[in-house]
Order: sequence, then C-alpha cells, then structure tokens
Amino acid sequence: MDVGLAVAACAVPFLFSDYLLFQLTMVLVYAIAILGLNMLTGYSGQISVGHGAFFGIGAYVAAVAMTQWDVSYAVTPFLAAGVCLVAGFLFGLPALRLRGPYLALATFALAVAFPQLLKYKYLQGFTGGSQGIMVEKPEVPFGLPIDQDQFLYFFCLAFAALLFAGARNLMRSRIGEALVSIREHAVAAEAMGVDIALYKTLTFTISAAYTGVAGALSAAVVQYVAPDSFNLFVSITLLIGVVIGGLATISGALYGAVFVEFIPNIADQVSKAAPWAVYGVMLIACVLVMPTGIAGALSGLRRRVAGAATTPPPAQPAPSPPAPPAWGRTEAVSPASAAARSHHS
Repeated sequence: MDVGLAVAACAVPFLFSDYLLFQLTMVLVYAIAILGLNMLTGYSGQISVGHGAFFGIGAYVAAVAMTQWDVSYAVTPFLAAGVCLVAGFLFGLPALRLRGPYLALATFALAVAFPQLLKYKYLQGFTGGSQGIMVEKPEVPFGLPIDQDQFLYFFCLAFAALLFAGARNLMRSRIGEALVSIREHAVAAEAMGVDIALYKTLTFTISAAYTGVAGALSAAVVQYVAPDSFNLFVSITLLIGVVIGGLATISGALYGAVFVEFIPNIADQVSKAAPWAVYGVMLIACVLVMPTGIAGALSGLRRRVAGAATTPPPAQPAPSPPAPPAWGRTEAVSPASAAARSHHS
C-alpha cells in the first residue's frame, strides 16, 4: 500500500494542470504544519492558537535568506527549522506554567502580535514592512526534464515524506507514549515518573520546527511573503485542519490539509455572496458527521469492513427428520383405552 501511494504521489505532477498542481503542493505544505500542530494539540493535549506565527517565522527566514543573503532554497527549510526550534523553546519554556485555555490565550497573543512586529520600523530593512518580500521561483537543478512547478512539488513531497516518517516513529516511541499519558492524566503520568516539563517543552519545540519548515516551503511556492499573510486566520486554519483531519493521527494531517486548501474554493464556487457562510456550514457538517475527524471515520469504516469480511455466516438450524408414512405410523394408547378395549372383547 505504501509503495502504491508513493507511485501515485510521484505521478501527480504529470497528470494535472499548473494551478491544480500549485494547490496540491500547498496541501503538502499545510500537511507538514498541521502535523506539527497535531503533535502538540492531539498527542500532548496543549492547545495552541499561535502556530501561524511560527509558520510566518519560517517563511520570513527563507525569504530573507534567499533574497538578502543569497542562500540556496534547499538550505532554507533547515534554517527555518533551527530558528523556529529556538523560538518554540523560548516561548514554550515560560508557557509550561500554563495549560488549557490559558495556554491558548498566550499563543493567541503571539499570533496577534506577530504581524505587527513584522511592520516595526526597525525591522523593515529585513522584513520589507507592509510591502513584504518577493521571492524568485527556484530553478530546476541538474538539468532535470521537468518544469519549476513540478520540481517544487517534488521538493515539498520529499520534505513531507521525511517529516511524516519521523513523526510516525516518534509517536510510536516512548516519547509518544509519554505524551499521550500527559494528555490523558498529567498527575498519574507524573506519578509514574514522566517528566512533564521536559516532554511539554520538547513537544512545543518540535511542533514549532515542523511549522517553520512548512513556512519556508510556502515562501518558495507562493513566491511572496507579507505581514498580513500570517495573521490570526492562519493559526485558526491550522487548528481547523487538526480537528477535521483527526486529533492524534498522523494521516489526519494530510486529510486536514486537503480540507483547508480545497473547501474554501468550493464554498466560493457555491456562493459568491457569502462563501464563508457556506464554509461554516461545511465545517459544522464535518464535525457532526465525523466527530473523530476524517482519519477516525476512515479507520472505523475499515474496521467494520474487516469485521464483516472475517465474521462467519450464521449457522443454519439442523433439518428435522422426516415424518414416517401414515401406513407405518403407530399411535400412543393410554392405559384406560387399553383396559376398555380388553373389556369389550
């Protein structure tokens, strides 16, 4: 199944138009960011409404590195990961004292403040202020017989495959088990010897690094970064992707990315006057129909299909023996009837 999925993913750039290929490339970018947030929210139970800021940090690191420092685009995702790793650690360390809605409020403040910081006059030399930064599309290396859009798709696909494999192995390790125990019952986890402060800080930093890599890839794909492109709505969009895709699932990040990339366009086609109303209705319908997310609904469907395939058919009742013919049938005679017959004879 994994081989077939890889072949299908590699065939995508040769089957669709340039615009649809751009959308599918953005699906890979959003999937990486949603996966990072899902490790924080889905597995460890920490609610963040500020990951759009880390997404923006990664995008600006890549844009500044490529345009002002002449750094290769291939290096910028690693630079963005390092910067966001440090930023996530510095923000996550004091946030350890917070949990639940208080942590959500702190990350909300980060998401609101980030676009304003990008417009700060002493940073405009790096960030470009309100005008933002234009980024050139990377050239295809090694003379590969593909165009730039196809190359960007494969570039993002390689990072997505690497990061998804890393997240799957991490969540199946003892670290993942510790995170789930913290989410389910922090006091019991601490009593069992789990260092809650260490694991929460580690999760926040890794989650920020994943989101930063996604931001760096988006800068190369979109070819433009600006402060208003990384407002609070980006953070809400990532959180929607986590919930719709499925909390605490690896594959759910991909499903959530498809939702946040394509559903707004579908809503706009349904109603030009009120597209966000249509989007809200679709969002509510998905939550009601699939409360465990798309990944949870598909997993439940597979279990039901597998159970129906392995369940043996109900046993048929054994057939009753045929009744004897009338000429060979004997009737039961009661003692009183037998005595009456002998008296008459």
